[in-house]
Amino acid sequence: MRLLASRRHGRTSIRLFAVLPVLCAGLALAQQPPAPAGDAAAAPAKKSTAKAAPGARSPSYSLGVSMGTQLKSSAVTAESINATALAAGVKDALSGKAELSDEDRQNITKLISTANASAGEANHRAAAAFLAENGKKAGVVTTASGLQYKVLTPGSGAAPNPTDEVTVNYKGSLMNGTVFDSSEKHGGPAHFPLNRVIPGWSEGVGLMKTGAKYQFWVPPHLAYDLHSPPDIPPGSLLVFEVELLSAKAAPAPAAPMPTPSQPPPPAK
Repeated sequence: MRLLASRRHGRTSIRLFAVLPVLCAGLALAQQPPAPAGDAAAAPAKKSTAKAAPGARSPSYSLGVSMGTQLKSSAVTAESINATALAAGVKDALSGKAELSDEDRQNITKLISTANASAGEANHRAAAAFLAENGKKAGVVTTASGLQYKVLTPGSGAAPNPTDEVTVNYKGSLMNGTVFDSSEKHGGPAHFPLNRVIPGWSEGVGLMKTGAKYQFWVPPHLAYDLHSPPDIPPGSLLVFEVELLSAKAAPAPAAPMPTPSQPPPPAK
């Protein structure tokens, strides 16, 4: 249940750059001249139309793909990267001419946070438009929080309590239909305490009876919003199909070990 955990993910951190070898991604461009002073004002390099032949990827190209994939997961676009300056930075770091500074860390954080906020704003607008139309469809119910659901199969058992441990089959997808997680992917039904998942799940599954199958449309503020895992764009509306198999009281937490008492004073 990695993607359902309610913990937050700091997209604006510089975790993408914690391992210096990843910076070698720019070696494929290292023969280009360095960027002029004032890189912030430099125009982004045009995207190359050349494609690597199948089976002919060099290590440098592979490192570039690795870095690009990580940046893309943080909503950074190709247009926001100056490829010439990237290559110059990699080359200078490898040759010992430059080391990662506080200014570099601030630049990276600003790049990612700006990209994250921009993508999140666009996804918020898309989610609001979708929910406004989806809520008009037959069978779709909108709760006070903004969660939308549709009963696919009514259950006959008891509804879970807020602190119960539930067992479910589920599939999670984005608005465009891309599946980002499922119980099948993890080998079978998932088990988790209902109060330890994203708010949309805590509320939605709490409405179900055992044996039921629902479809949920979870607004960004009831999911991960701008603090999403790498494979979910920031500010995304999430769509789930959930089948509630069972619910039971969560096991009580282990009792703390007793503190040893003070030994009795010695006899006089």
